[in-house]
Amino acid sequence: MPGSFPSSVLFCCDHNAIRSPMAEGLMKKFYGRRAYVQSAGVRNDMEIDGFAVAVCNELGVELSRHRSRSFSDMREFGDDLGQFDLIVALSPASEQQALDLTTNAHVAVEYWPITDPSGAAEGRQAKLAAYRVTRDQIRDRMLGRFGDPPKDG
Repeated sequence: MPGSFPSSVLFCCDHNAIRSPMAEGLMKKFYGRRAYVQSAGVRNDMEIDGFAVAVCNELGVELSRHRSRSFSDMREFGDDLGQFDLIVALSPASEQQALDLTTNAHVAVEYWPITDPSGAAEGRQAKLAAYRVTRDQIRDRMLGRFGDPPKDG
């Protein structure tokens, strides 16, 4: 049974270059403006991954304009993690950082163990297949947690 639907969600992972941008894009595609959705990473040391862009395009999710940002970047821009109803961590390091940064805030932190596809395969087709597995893990977990997308878009 799906959990309650939050009004704001932050997805986070290690670099904000693969998993958390995928999750942000999928959430926006499936649920539209039903929730405010952002993503961040423990570090901001990579650009959006081209394979992540490619496999999300297959589902009509545009990621090419995504700009990676870290938890530190969020603080510098005045974004308070406490403003989110839910933080979904997609890596152990991001879960730990989210928990550390929200000790005094009333925000739920969930950990979804999602495979990091980077470096998982050799060759373009094998890499795409690995990234699809990650994308589909996120999609399936999201649909299980938040329910089916509204029929009216």
